[in-house]
Amino acid sequence: MSADPFECPLLDALASGEPTPGGGSAAALAGAAAAALAAMVARLTAGRPRFAAVDAEMRATVEEAEDLRRRLTHLIAADAAAYDQVRAAYRLPKGSSEEQAARAAAVQEALKAASRTPLETAEACVAALELALRVAQRGNPAAATDACVAALLAHAGLQGAVLNVQVNLQDLQDAAFVAASRAAVRRHAQAGAALLQQTLQAAGQTLPAA
Repeated sequence: MSADPFECPLLDALASGEPTPGGGSAAALAGAAAAALAAMVARLTAGRPRFAAVDAEMRATVEEAEDLRRRLTHLIAADAAAYDQVRAAYRLPKGSSEEQAARAAAVQEALKAASRTPLETAEACVAALELALRVAQRGNPAAATDACVAALLAHAGLQGAVLNVQVNLQDLQDAAFVAASRAAVRRHAQAGAALLQQTLQAAGQTLPAA
């Protein structure tokens, strides 16, 4: 009997009692799913005579989306590894003054790495939102809802990544690094919110009021 094609070991790992993979990996997973859906919509458009005017653009979009999906898939594991590095740093011995200094430096470096990874996820999720908007505007209208779901997933991934960046910045002492990271977070969050709304509008969709 063949394996269930819809089994997902990553979901089992997320549901386990281990701290990794965790929310940062889930954010990257959401972005990867968004990129996959954008690729699907582009494939449902390319090669069809009535969409000949956008055929080259949609074929290029497939390539971009697949590259982005691979990047975000890599970030699933990278985020878990970055958090494991933070845990390892906090577990370093701190008996002597030298050990305390070494531990403190290791923690700071690990927190920087753990901030950079979700920041990259946030950036990649914005790129996924851009692709979702493109296929919503010019892709096969029969798959417009799929483009919207891609945008919603990418936005969720973006928000999750932003939260993880913010948490990891709290204990960092490098003021310049913190300021630059927070500025990048604001840019990504603002861009993502605008792209989500544009995608929903392009597809003629609205979300119900809370």
